Amino acid sequence: MSIATAAGAVRERIAAAGGDPEGVRLVAVTKGHSLATVQAATAAGLMDLGESYAQELVAKAEAVQVGVRWHFIGRLQSNKVRRIAPFVYLWHSVDRLSLAAEIARHAPSAAVLVQVNVTGLPQQAGCSPEQVAALVEGCMELGLEVRGLMAIGPRGPDTLVRASFASVRALADRLGLPERSMGMSGDLAAAVAEGSTMVRIGTDLFGPRDGASVVGQ
Repeated sequence: MSIATAAGAVRERIAAAGGDPEGVRLVAVTKGHSLATVQAATAAGLMDLGESYAQELVAKAEAVQVGVRWHFIGRLQSNKVRRIAPFVYLWHSVDRLSLAAEIARHAPSAAVLVQVNVTGLPQQAGCSPEQVAALVEGCMELGLEVRGLMAIGPRGPDTLVRASFASVRALADRLGLPERSMGMSGDLAAAVAEGSTMVRIGTDLFGPRDGASVVGQ
């Protein structure tokens, strides 16, 4: 299946879940895939690309410079911010004020999403729902543009997954934030049904990661 065909199938899934395929942004997760895959994705019209590792994002962004909107979607160490700041269009995983401050230092007025830990598990990235409002306020005071919230859904039955995404939607609505980055290949339908405006899709577009261009973390 070509990438263009796979992207069409993802958009059909978005529509089947009640979303607007033109209104839900498709972020193609190229993490762990080769530069050739990145080039094939852009040739298929996928210009929003997601990466989780700083060094890999820099290597790809320097090689593919025209038209791509790079989304940083993974856990981020503060000491990696300076290196990727020139390339990042949207920072999805802001989960603490110290990270926000570093982003504001190297990318003033940057667009960010605050990541929410909806599972309550300590190994899961994101701040607790109770901390979100304070972190959003802190980001704004630093001059960052907080566009919305991001979450990784829990594993479990569909009712649990949907309830978690619904809680993120309600929290974003309460804070007046329009964007909700929710949903990956396995839980796209649940996320879209609960109001996702942005889905992060890798496997359903590109298949398993080939690891060809992972140059470090």
